[in-house]
Amino acid sequence: MNNRHVTATVSKVLNFSCVDGPGNRLVIFLQGCNYQCKNCHNAHTIGLCDHCGDCVSPCPSGALSLVKGKIHWQADQCTHCDTCLAICPRQSSPKTAEMNVDQLITLIHKHHLFLTGITVSGGEATLQLPFIIALFNAIKNDNELKHLSCMVDSNGSLSVTGWEKLLPVLDGAMIDLKAWQEDTHRYITGRSNHRVIQSIEWLTKHDKLEEVRLLHIPSITDYEPEIEVVGHFLKSLPKRTTVRLNAFQHHGISGEALTWEACSKAEIEALAAKLKQKNIDTIYRAP
Repeated sequence: MNNRHVTATVSKVLNFSCVDGPGNRLVIFLQGCNYQCKNCHNAHTIGLCDHCGDCVSPCPSGALSLVKGKIHWQADQCTHCDTCLAICPRQSSPKTAEMNVDQLITLIHKHHLFLTGITVSGGEATLQLPFIIALFNAIKNDNELKHLSCMVDSNGSLSVTGWEKLLPVLDGAMIDLKAWQEDTHRYITGRSNHRVIQSIEWLTKHDKLEEVRLLHIPSITDYEPEIEVVGHFLKSLPKRTTVRLNAFQHHGISGEALTWEACSKAEIEALAAKLKQKNIDTIYRAP
């Protein structure tokens, strides 16, 4: 597929990032997610705007208007006070843009000399799979850009059929393993983790698993009580795969998760030590 007019709903573009994959990367955050994580730090990326108009009149800077039944966002007037995000009943943001492959290729060209690669993230990026395939194809077929690695940051819910479509243009994927037990995963995300395990195993088989991330939420996630089986599973991953531990904090979250205990430096170090005993090296940043 090489259709440069394929579009995506884009929440944000970071021209440079060193935390969304290896090296210095341009990161495209796509709007929309199929999980309802209680601990989501970016809940406004979950829903897609239905152009109801509820956010227009409360906007203190007049950056939003309803034009022909569609929300129009004027970025130059926006103060990013996030009043619109607080009001939206769909956990959505009106501050998005419909961008096609050509527009993003033009942007990537402006920065390509300083980049190692491109990461498409979300929300859940793979919900807009045709766009990702078209974008990565365009990069691979561009003489100035083809050296850039193309990676996806995902919750792992994509089917094997979807991964097979992406495989020819994919250099690596970063997957969140939010819990080991099915019940725990459903409690946190509202969805099964069957696809996540399946995705990790499939990406391992095809040597495309760049990183697996574990978010440690004390008394909520089940990595420690399941350390034997989790350790065995992580040990089976390719040597190239990074295992990253993230410590749960309250920044950006709301609702029930605000009552959960934040993860301390000692707790994240304790989990890292237990995995180390299973001969698994991890990367983590203590809070």
